[in-house]
Amino acid sequence: MATNLANQPTAINADRDAGLVTIDWADGHRSVFDAVSLRLLCPCAYCQGEAGRPGWLDTNPTLTPDQTQLVAMRLIGQYALAPTWGDGHDTGYYTFEQLRTECPCSICAETRPA
Repeated sequence: MATNLANQPTAINADRDAGLVTIDWADGHRSVFDAVSLRLLCPCAYCQGEAGRPGWLDTNPTLTPDQTQLVAMRLIGQYALAPTWGDGHDTGYYTFEQLRTECPCSICAETRPA
């Protein structure tokens, strides 16, 4: 299987105090995610749902400060990041492909399908 180099990070910085995760990609692009946006992207079954059932995020919740406080970030193999949030939630594995696809910068947002 061919690897898309655009989806390979060269540097990852999780600034817990600022609530930002910055990823530098192999093609020179940089993505900066704020903690609220990142929490809303959580791909876990609880947040996104599974087996045809809606997830918690489908309820359009109001996030508390604990739910958006980035406590830690760990690398999962060579394909994903797993944040730990202030409320203890830590089951979301954000693949590099997902993070690159969801890059919030204006350039990526303009080219993303509506």
